[in-house]
Amino acid sequence: MSLRRMLCLLEPWFGPPLLDTNNEVDPKALMFKKNMYGKPEVDWQNYTNCNNPPLHFNISHTDSLIACGVTVHVPVGIDVEDKERKIKHDILAFAERFYSADEVKFLSTLPDPEVQRKEFIKLWTLKEAYVKALGKGFSAAPFNTFTIQSKVGTKGEYNLCKMTEMTASSLEETNKCDGEWKFSLLELDDSHYAAICIEDDEASGGAIFS
Repeated sequence: MSLRRMLCLLEPWFGPPLLDTNNEVDPKALMFKKNMYGKPEVDWQNYTNCNNPPLHFNISHTDSLIACGVTVHVPVGIDVEDKERKIKHDILAFAERFYSADEVKFLSTLPDPEVQRKEFIKLWTLKEAYVKALGKGFSAAPFNTFTIQSKVGTKGEYNLCKMTEMTASSLEETNKCDGEWKFSLLELDDSHYAAICIEDDEASGGAIFS
């Protein structure tokens, strides 16, 4: 399915925010380009008379679901995965290949194979959202170069730790996980996980519209 076709399907949901924030631009006239990593972006250079802040978007889909995140000012990444997705390989062996050492250690503490599988998928969904928010892909931002950790005292919120910030102390490590990116993990209709990642830019008014 082409990007333009997907955006047409989603227009009833994100049409009003587009009109509210960029009413100089007809949504049907939007033009797109790809960044150096191949991520689609709105080509705002074609709208020199547009005074409103540009919108950022990201799209993810499975066989039965399409999700779109739209923000003002700040990059956004979104990913959706089927909760019942089966993993053919041994989960820990697969995690050792793609995940950080801390994430592998976390998964290894889960004795229930079904819980372990679900937590693996949650991490994968969150990691996908992050590299998509960066505007990169898996090859440009390998999953084992950063760690996603559940934020203590919250439900569905996570922190990012970059490998260069890791320390021997888990307390220091947790403190350093409060970075410039915000994460949220949602469970949709008991069938999918959806992860959203945005750059933390409260000072400039970044906001999620979808």
